[in-house]
Amino acid sequence: MKKTDTASRGIALEILQSVLRKKQPFDDVMARHQAFAALEKRDRAFVHALVALVLRRLGQVDGVIKTCLNQKQELKASVHDILRLGVAQLLFLGTPAHAAVDTSVELAAAQNPTRPYKGLINAIMRRLTREGAQMIEKQDAARLNIPDWLWLSWRQAYGTARARNIAEAHLGEALMDISVKEDSAAWAKKLDAQLLPTGSLRLSPTMAVTELEGFAEGAWWVQDAAAALPVLLMGDIKGKSVFDLCAAPGGKAAQLACAGAQVTAVDRSAKRLERMKENFARLHLEAEIICLDALKFKPAEKADFVLLDAPCSATGTMRRHPDVQRIKTIEDVERMVLLQEKLLDYTASKLVKEGGQILYAVCSLQTQEAEDQIERFLARTPQFKRNPIKEEEREGLSELITEKGDLRCLPCHWEALGGLDGFYAARLVREKAASALSA
Repeated sequence: MKKTDTASRGIALEILQSVLRKKQPFDDVMARHQAFAALEKRDRAFVHALVALVLRRLGQVDGVIKTCLNQKQELKASVHDILRLGVAQLLFLGTPAHAAVDTSVELAAAQNPTRPYKGLINAIMRRLTREGAQMIEKQDAARLNIPDWLWLSWRQAYGTARARNIAEAHLGEALMDISVKEDSAAWAKKLDAQLLPTGSLRLSPTMAVTELEGFAEGAWWVQDAAAALPVLLMGDIKGKSVFDLCAAPGGKAAQLACAGAQVTAVDRSAKRLERMKENFARLHLEAEIICLDALKFKPAEKADFVLLDAPCSATGTMRRHPDVQRIKTIEDVERMVLLQEKLLDYTASKLVKEGGQILYAVCSLQTQEAEDQIERFLARTPQFKRNPIKEEEREGLSELITEKGDLRCLPCHWEALGGLDGFYAARLVREKAASALSA
């Protein structure tokens, strides 16, 4: 066993503890972890895969660990996390048993607080080498890996069978989707990608994204197929003014610019906007980019369209971001609901012209942030009405349109094609005043 094997697992432990114990986003932790950045490419990929797997399968991992403990036995947090990494390697990642056992024991030996637990870790790991596969077979994976508050909310919103389908979809990793500036069919051939019904391309790259053909020349950008749908449903926006609120990192703004819209993109994160500016430069696209809290955005004129890609719990992105289910709570959803209401009432609804549209979108599976949010908005804002989406507007929408004409993507949709992120969007029209109608 090489020293780098133990070192990479030590980094994985630090990252996992930051996510689970400090409730820090997985991507943010990796981005600022200097030792992780210094690893070789292969080791970085291993660390990412291992931590993501623990986050995705945490319920199952903890279940088998609990089975190996005495009824009253409790583990120190650091010991528990070492075991989580070891069990994930042993039972899900395909790591050879001797390597999973030995590196777990070595991790414990490397730290004073965990050194006395080497024997316990060794005993549990060796037992799971013999019995772990049988334990896993008996588990209800879909239910075990989803926190209770999420499971109950999905069951209430979608029914037990559909909630289970959603949970099962989250057990697998999402493939990479891209949006192409033009000629999707040609780029599908060049990249050996799957052309999805709505025009996005889906691929499983064997190299870094930046090394793929077309990236450097700005032919495409990474964007989940579900996230690309709302802009496609805005109709002909060429020459139209569009305010893209909460715009970073800019995938939808890029779609708008490609379609010929006059885009003003607003976001309060300077760091995320810098990334957006870099992407727009690479894509050779133009937009007015403003660093400002959307609630404080007071333009001189109103727009034909307002795209409100509202901040949300992001529970629809758990295939790509398994940490969401570990760091978010029902209280986070409640806070997001209040912020979304403010953005609708005090910004989006004030910035759109009469006869213009708001496109409200969230990457959330929680109805409080989506369907329920729009029903409440329409009830208290009579000058707006829903502009229902129709199946014939775009191929592939048949199972994604609700009875009321909103877009509702679930991770279990398009199963044969590899699934989708969870997403919701609604089109809202600001009706013209009576005087304008009679003129």
